[in-house]
Amino acid sequence: MSASTDNLGSCFDGHAASEKPAIIDLRDESNPVEVSYRALDAACDAIARGLLRAGLKRGDRVGILSLNRFEMVAAFFGIMRAGLVAVPISFKLPRAIVEYIVADAELCAVFHDRDRADMCHSSLVRIDFDDSATYDAFLDKGPFEAIEPVGREVGLILYTSGSTGKPKGVLLSHESQNWAAKQILSLNGDISHHTYIVAAPLFHMNGLFSIIQALRGGSSIILLPAFDAMAYARAIPRFRVTWLTSVPTMLALVARESQRLGGLDFSSAERVSMGSAPLTQALIDKVQALFPKAVISNGYGTTEAGPCPFSSHPNGVPRPAISCGYPLPGTDAELREGATTDEGVLFMRSPMLMEGYNKLPGKTSDVIREGWYRSGDIMHRDENGFFYFIGRADDMFVVGGENVWPGEVERLIEQAPGVHQAIVVPVPDDIKGAFPFAYVVRQAGAQVNEADIKAFTIANGPAYAHPRFIEFIDAIPLAATNKPDRNRLTEAAKSLLQGHRTSS
Repeated sequence: MSASTDNLGSCFDGHAASEKPAIIDLRDESNPVEVSYRALDAACDAIARGLLRAGLKRGDRVGILSLNRFEMVAAFFGIMRAGLVAVPISFKLPRAIVEYIVADAELCAVFHDRDRADMCHSSLVRIDFDDSATYDAFLDKGPFEAIEPVGREVGLILYTSGSTGKPKGVLLSHESQNWAAKQILSLNGDISHHTYIVAAPLFHMNGLFSIIQALRGGSSIILLPAFDAMAYARAIPRFRVTWLTSVPTMLALVARESQRLGGLDFSSAERVSMGSAPLTQALIDKVQALFPKAVISNGYGTTEAGPCPFSSHPNGVPRPAISCGYPLPGTDAELREGATTDEGVLFMRSPMLMEGYNKLPGKTSDVIREGWYRSGDIMHRDENGFFYFIGRADDMFVVGGENVWPGEVERLIEQAPGVHQAIVVPVPDDIKGAFPFAYVVRQAGAQVNEADIKAFTIANGPAYAHPRFIEFIDAIPLAATNKPDRNRLTEAAKSLLQGHRTSS
């Protein structure tokens, strides 16, 4: 067991001697692996000792390339305990981008599972979770006193998705993530009775911070290797899950399977947290119907400025369902670059702020301005001080001189009868500049057609924003972070439109 420290790798040291389940690993759904807090703590120490025995030095960077699993969590915390820097990497990226991250982060070693072995460069120290003989030989079992961070020493690097270019490495300190977890737990109180479910990938802030928060609070975690709607749904009654963590698209997929969920008892669910992507009232209503006893919250966070800048109102004002919340104590939030101070680009300042982008001082200075982070997210603030997400500044497009926000059109379409989910992207037009193109997933058995949706959006919203083109699909394709893959859909829409124009 590590001594009490400000090292993020020891964030659960208050529970480290407990035999209570810390993680129930569902890598094999039929044969779950239960890991106690005591066993998890010992594994973290063994990994820290093993890395130092292998010759790594304080500040060296170590990658993790794997599906979610207990060993991945142990590696994440163990790396940091040793005074090294953990670098989780998306296994959904193409090999060339993974190699770019390895070089950019100057990795010295990498933990990986068997299926990702061929993505790991041979020049690195490689630790294969699935090679039991080699992995067991690497572990150096025994107690370890975690390295004490100095100031805002970096403990982890998370790489952005790189949707518009090469990904950027976000440098995050032990202090920043510990501060975030402490603030949230001080508001939530004792969460030790909760059982979380985590299926978001642990190379993304959503999943990682859920793990940090749950373990720091002494909760148990049901950990899925990746998201699968039915496996996620089956685990809730099986393990009496009380706290669901997710990206909205994940629960949209669960809701879409509602006819196949018959008989599953979701009465254990007390909290449903959805974050990392816009949330619509239509989806909230569907999720509430699935989990009628649960309190649903809409989370917002960024890798650069923290996973939880918003929370509840200090005066107890009820939080509107689709609101991101009220600024967390110790966090400053302002709306700038808009017509009023109640609408514009969100700027944030708090101890959660990143230390910068790895090797990119120019990009860092573009977004960090006098201690404030410019998020690029457009929000508005109501009379009670609650913030609401409108859209990304760079997602907005212009139709005949009018600004159109995809999220606003999506929320409108999802109110139409027979619609389960919608994603809106722009397609170019020689006269208007651009037109909205909507991908729509119907509700099971619904017969809604293109004319119905166009008529509904024209009747209930601004005419210039209604979708000129509609494509019905079975499911929204997801990017690596389980958010809708807007880039892929935008390119597909352009191709579909080009084909239509050519044929006509």
